[in-house]
Amino acid sequence: MANQQKLRVRLMDAAWLQENIRCQFTCPVHTNAGGYITLIARGRYEEAYRLAREPNPLVGICGRICAHPCETACRRGVLDQPVAICALKRFVAERSASQGPRLAPTASKKLEKVAVVGAGPAGLAAAHDLALLGYRVTVFEAQPVAGGALYLGIPEYRLPRDIIQAEVEAILALGVELKTGVALGRDFYLADLKQQGYAATFLATGATRSRELNIPGRELDGVLAGVDFLLNVNLGYRVETGHRVVVIGGGNVAIDVARTVLRAPMAGESEETPDLTTAVDAARAALRMGAREVHLVCLESREEMPAFAHEVTEAEREGVMLHTSRGPRRILGKDGRVTALETQRVASVFDAGGRFNPTLVPDSFEALPADTVILAIGQASDLSWVREEDGLAVTPRQTIQVDPATLATSAPGVYAGGDAAFGPRIAIAAIADGRQAAKSIHQFLRGHAEDRHPTVVPLPLAAAPAREPTDTYHLIPRQPVPTLPTGRRIGMAEVELGYDEQAARMEAARCLQCFLNPWVDPETCILCGGCVDVCPYGCLKLVPLERVAADEDTARFMADRLSMPVEQLRGSLQGAMRGMDWTVMIKDEEKCIRCGLCVERCPVGAMTMRAYLPATPA
Repeated sequence: MANQQKLRVRLMDAAWLQENIRCQFTCPVHTNAGGYITLIARGRYEEAYRLAREPNPLVGICGRICAHPCETACRRGVLDQPVAICALKRFVAERSASQGPRLAPTASKKLEKVAVVGAGPAGLAAAHDLALLGYRVTVFEAQPVAGGALYLGIPEYRLPRDIIQAEVEAILALGVELKTGVALGRDFYLADLKQQGYAATFLATGATRSRELNIPGRELDGVLAGVDFLLNVNLGYRVETGHRVVVIGGGNVAIDVARTVLRAPMAGESEETPDLTTAVDAARAALRMGAREVHLVCLESREEMPAFAHEVTEAEREGVMLHTSRGPRRILGKDGRVTALETQRVASVFDAGGRFNPTLVPDSFEALPADTVILAIGQASDLSWVREEDGLAVTPRQTIQVDPATLATSAPGVYAGGDAAFGPRIAIAAIADGRQAAKSIHQFLRGHAEDRHPTVVPLPLAAAPAREPTDTYHLIPRQPVPTLPTGRRIGMAEVELGYDEQAARMEAARCLQCFLNPWVDPETCILCGGCVDVCPYGCLKLVPLERVAADEDTARFMADRLSMPVEQLRGSLQGAMRGMDWTVMIKDEEKCIRCGLCVERCPVGAMTMRAYLPATPA
């Protein structure tokens, strides 16, 4: 026994159970993904939609563009591929007969006025929650439309504008007032909001400025900022780019820019196609397949690119030509106009310590002819509106300094979140900030914490039945999300088409339901080992107590169960009391697929399947 490796264990306590539902634990707003996916599998779409929307007022939007950290964490990915959580969210949002919140503002509450500056995901989420709490909310937006980066930064082929409009209107229907075309620092200042009677303010101004690239030729005509390019295209303005376009950057914005360039109308080409004939269809397809050259240059290798892999693949399918592991050296021009981008081979992007420190290969120059060069290397916040009298502290990164727990700024009654406080992040993180800001503002104005509204729909799995032995959910492969054929991707037509009902229910059936756990009653268990023998993945083991390496909490728990001092237990763990015949059941969580065979096999009913159903955080 001395030669056997110690087994590190952790108690299946409430903290473990919470973290073990990885999709929910990883989601910034803690969406009960396993819950609504299980409901989809059962065809209960209205309940599934309500559960998905409860923590996320922009659920339909996120079903299309979310970076889905839940999928990255999904335990099904250990078995084969993660569950398509994002695509299933889109399915249930489209399938629901009624959209919007299931709760209305409390009619008796006419609380203080609260200002929200910025109608992006953080601002909209804050406005939604504040309105439900009874506050009179006004959202101030500098652009002519609401949505922030959702509208201005994400191309329409990924996120149709009617989806944004529908979810914005659902929030406005709660009594939220929206004022567009008014900019902080131009039309009003923070002090003005206080004078106008706003008791608190949430700043969600985003990251609207493109990061600069200081290389020779940056000042030439034909050099554009990626953020500005997308903003103008998404607002309907024509941007002349010429036939040869080079995009610099390896992130999602760079991919969006490159794919948008392919879709933008050429000079002299009408945007209106009232009679789309076969000839026009073919001509546009030819344009997308090579009549216009779009190149993407990035420092990273293909594997290192920070953009979503599937977006990169789609860009290549559409004709974008990748030049990876190449760094921009200078922009060449003639008569003040761009003619080419000169690049240099990159040997490595990061140094031995993992820091960003590109190493370039000498004498490895290459020039790419270009009519336009678009810089898409990141965004930053524009805080030019901050005045000394505002009392706002700004970080060295030029973001608004906040308490990360409450999002309070250095100015009393002023909160900030989203990109303005943390730099560019994913949309669901901004939504989480908006919800946290609403909670903090509510506490600030009421003087104490109050419970928010309860979870609207509890997951109806209290009985926690084991799966049927004939269930083959673990054999179902991930269902591909249908997309528009490449040759038909004309204009801003949406590329991803979403699941039909059959595919959605099949994909939903793949969920391992990590909220279910086989549970052992130690008073009933007879240590027959039947559960261990029947487990198809070898998840369960019965081992002598002395093989366990327990942390402090686990050791105390076991000592309490065995009615002995923890010091005596530690002696057993160290092998000093081998005469004691104590046995521990351990479970390898990475392998368990919740098949329930252990429950079926147990001859005395000591093994049961239990559901852990935490409420969705308000």
